[in-house]
Amino acid sequence: MTNQTFRRWRAIVTASLVAVALAACSAEAPRTTPASSTPAQPTPTATATDEGQPAPVHPVGEPVVIATGLQAPWSILRLPTGATLVSERDTTRVRELLPDGSLRDAGTVSAAQPSGEGGLLGLTFLADTAAPGGAGWVYAYFSTASDNRFERMPLAGSPGNHTLGAPTLVLDSIPRAGNHNGGRLAFGPDGLLYATVGDAGDTANSQDLDSLGGKILRMTPTGTAPEDNPFGTLVYSFGHRNPQGLAWDSRGQLWASEFGQNTWDELNRIVPGGNYGWPLVEGQVGDPAYLDPERQWSTDEASPSGIAIVNDTIFMASLRGQRLWSIPILSASSTDTPTEWFVNGYGRLRDVVSGPAGTLWFVSNNTDGRGFPAEGDDRLYAVNLSRVGVAP
Repeated sequence: MTNQTFRRWRAIVTASLVAVALAACSAEAPRTTPASSTPAQPTPTATATDEGQPAPVHPVGEPVVIATGLQAPWSILRLPTGATLVSERDTTRVRELLPDGSLRDAGTVSAAQPSGEGGLLGLTFLADTAAPGGAGWVYAYFSTASDNRFERMPLAGSPGNHTLGAPTLVLDSIPRAGNHNGGRLAFGPDGLLYATVGDAGDTANSQDLDSLGGKILRMTPTGTAPEDNPFGTLVYSFGHRNPQGLAWDSRGQLWASEFGQNTWDELNRIVPGGNYGWPLVEGQVGDPAYLDPERQWSTDEASPSGIAIVNDTIFMASLRGQRLWSIPILSASSTDTPTEWFVNGYGRLRDVVSGPAGTLWFVSNNTDGRGFPAEGDDRLYAVNLSRVGVAP
C-alpha cells in the first residue's frame, strides 16, 4: 500500500466519522428501545438473489491501518454516535478511536483481573435515554480472581470525549479459568442480551444445565431470564466448548463461532435449547442427539473468535489461522463454501465488525502471539467491501 493510498483512505475514514458525529449531534434524542450491539452501518449496495437473499460481499484490496499501539485488544464496539471503542484484555482499558487514528482512554474496568486468557473481554451497547447521561449503557464482560461476570456503565460525552460512568453488576458467578472463558456479548434483534460462556476447562460444565459454563446465555438487559427461554433459566443453548463469536443474519437467525479442541473448529447455527455436543462430540458427526456445526475447520486454519454479518455474509476472525474467513449464507439453515482472506498477512485476528461507508474493520491480537509479525503492536484495520458486479 502506497503512502498516497493510505492518506486517501485516512481522509475518507475521517470524513465519514465526522459526518456521522455531526448527524448524531443534530438528531433527536435516542429512544429507549434496545439497540443492536453493532449499530446499523452503511453497507455495500447489493442485489438480492432469486430467493430474495442479499448478494454476498467480499473484501476488495488490501486492509489499511486505522490505529496502532493497542495492547491485546479483544472487542471492537461501534457506537450509534459514530465513535468506536476497543477493549484491551490485559490493561483492562476501554480505548476510544479518534479521527486522526490516535487512541484515548474512555474508562477502565477496575474490577477485572487479567490472567491467562481472562481479563477484559467483550463489549456491547444498549441505547437508553433513561441511563445516566441519556445515551445508554456500555456492557463489559470480564474476569475477576474468582469468576467471570459482566457489568454495564453509562456512556457520557460525545465522540472524541466519551467516558464510562460507575458500573452496575448484571451477572456474576460465571465459571472462570486460565482459558475457555467465552467472553462475547451482543444484543439480539429481540432486544435481549446474549453472552458466550466457555467451559472454563471443566468439560462437565457444558452438558450440565445447572452450570452457566459451556453455554450461550440469553437474558434481559438487567440479567434476568426471559419467560420464553427453553429451560426457564438463562441457558439458551448448551454443549459448547469455547464460543466467542455472535451475530444475527437478516432473518434473525443467530450464528456462533466456537473453538474446538484438537480437531475441528465450528460455525454453529444456534437454536433455542440446542445441544451442540461438547465434550461428547466435536465437529460434524451425524449423531441425531446433537446439532452438527454448519461449517468446520481444522484448528490450524481457524481458532475463531469474533464474527460479523454483512449482507448475509459471515466474516470470521481467526487467531491461530491468522486469516479472515467469509461464509455466504444461502438460506435459513445453509451456507456456501467459505473463502479465506489475508492468510498470514496480519497475524492473529481477534474481532471483526461492520465499519462505515461500506467497509469491514478487524483487529489483530499479536501481543501474546509468540513471534507473530508486529508482536506487541496490535492494530485496527479497515478494508473495503465489494459491491455487486465489482471484481475482487
